[in-house]
Amino acid sequence: MTQKSSKELEVSYWISPSPVGRLLLVGSPDGLHALQFQDGAHPLDIQPAWTKSREPFHAALEQLKEYFDGSRTQFQIALNLQGTCFQRHVWKALQGIPYGRTVSYGEIARQVGSPKASRAVGAANGQNPVSIIVPCHRVIGSSGKLVGYGGGLPIKTALLALEQLRH
Repeated sequence: MTQKSSKELEVSYWISPSPVGRLLLVGSPDGLHALQFQDGAHPLDIQPAWTKSREPFHAALEQLKEYFDGSRTQFQIALNLQGTCFQRHVWKALQGIPYGRTVSYGEIARQVGSPKASRAVGAANGQNPVSIIVPCHRVIGSSGKLVGYGGGLPIKTALLALEQLRH
């Protein structure tokens, strides 16, 4: 029998209802690891080693509630994002997109210093582990059309509409 690391033992999860369906939050004392749409196109499997607990997500749940009721436009939540150096640069750039605004994949590619890498930006965007908080829904195609979203285009549309309504 293999012994689990203390970090593995400390992973918690919680599923919360929201206006766009059930949200799965996964985290540890190091921060939020994932926020996934459980009713979307790619729900995340709950791992047997995770502990079901609401308490570690108190701040995140409160801030998400405020986001959905229109009183919060930025999140202040500790994140523990695992990804490549390029993915982390893209995710950081996404956090700079103002509430209620959209940018193209090409604009993000230019921001991260890789102007010809809009497809790679799209791939990194698609691997964003904390949707909504790292606002990948604010990235659109260069034509202005909504393209791709891990939770599905109806959720992307709903999030953008929510922000436009309150912007």
